[in-house]
Amino acid sequence: MASITKPIKRRRSKEEQTWGYAFIAVALVAFAMFTAYPVVSAFIISLQEYKPLGSTYIGADNYVDTLHDSLFWKALRNTVVYTVLTVPVNLFLSMVIAILILPFRKKTQSFFKGIYYLPVVASGVALSVVWLWIFDPMEHGILNQVVQAFGGSSQNWLGRSATAMFSLVLMSWLSSHGTSIIIYLAGLLGIDSTYYEAAEIDGASFLQKLWHIVVPCLKPATLFLLVTGVIGSFQVFQNAYLMTGGGPDNATTMVGLLIFNNAFTYFNFGRAAAQSLILAVIIAVIALIQFKFVGKDVEY
Repeated sequence: MASITKPIKRRRSKEEQTWGYAFIAVALVAFAMFTAYPVVSAFIISLQEYKPLGSTYIGADNYVDTLHDSLFWKALRNTVVYTVLTVPVNLFLSMVIAILILPFRKKTQSFFKGIYYLPVVASGVALSVVWLWIFDPMEHGILNQVVQAFGGSSQNWLGRSATAMFSLVLMSWLSSHGTSIIIYLAGLLGIDSTYYEAAEIDGASFLQKLWHIVVPCLKPATLFLLVTGVIGSFQVFQNAYLMTGGGPDNATTMVGLLIFNNAFTYFNFGRAAAQSLILAVIIAVIALIQFKFVGKDVEY
C-alpha cells in the first residue's frame, strides 16, 4: 500500500511544482522585459556614443564626463534640497491630517479621503496649469494677491532664482497627500485600543499618547512613505519641466530633468544613460541607509 501512495504523492508534488514555476514564470518574464532588459540596455548605451545608425564604444567616458559636469552637480544639489524640504514636511502634514480625520464617522472619513485623494487621480498637467495660475507674476495672481493683502509686493515667483525653488517646494507641500493619508489612516485604525486605555489609566495626555503610542506604532508606515517619498523626489521631473523648465539659470534643474534634456533635447543618449545609472546608485545607497538607521527596529 505504501509503495502505491508514494508515487502518487511524488506525481502530485511534481504537478504542484510545475504550476508553481508556471505562475512564477509570468512574473519573471515581466521582470525581465520591463526591468532587467531596460537596465542592461541602459548600461550598454552608457558605454557608447549612441547613434541610431551605428554607435561607437567609448568605455567609461560618459561617466567621467558626467562626474566632471558642473551642471550635473548643480542638478543633484537642487534635487537634494528639494527632497530635504519636501519629504519630511509632507510626511508630517499627512500624519496630522490622518489624525484629524480619524475621530470622524466612517462616512465622513470616506468623504475626506475622497477629497484628499482627488489630486492623485487628476492629471499632473492640469494641476500644473492651476499652479501656474496661482504663481502668476501679475498683480492678479492668487499668491500675489495674498502677499499684497499682508502688505507685500508682487513677485515673479517662477521667474526669479531666489523664489523658483521655493515655489516648487510650496507646490509639493500643498499638493497631493492622498496616498500618504490613507496609509496613515490604515495604520491608525490598526493600533490596539488597549494601548490608549492603559495610557488613560496612567493619566497620559493627548500629546503623550501621540508620542509614545501613535508615532512608534506608525513607524512601519512612516518608513515605507519615507523611502518611497525620497525615491519619488529624486526622480521628480514633471513639476520642474512644466512649471519652470529648469530655470531660471538652472535654479530648478533636477537630475530627472537633466537626463530628459540630454536624451530628448540634445540626443546624447549615452550621457543620459550614464546619469540615469548614477542616479539609480545614489537612490539605492540612500534607501539602504534609511533601512539601516530608521528601519532597524521596525517589525512587519
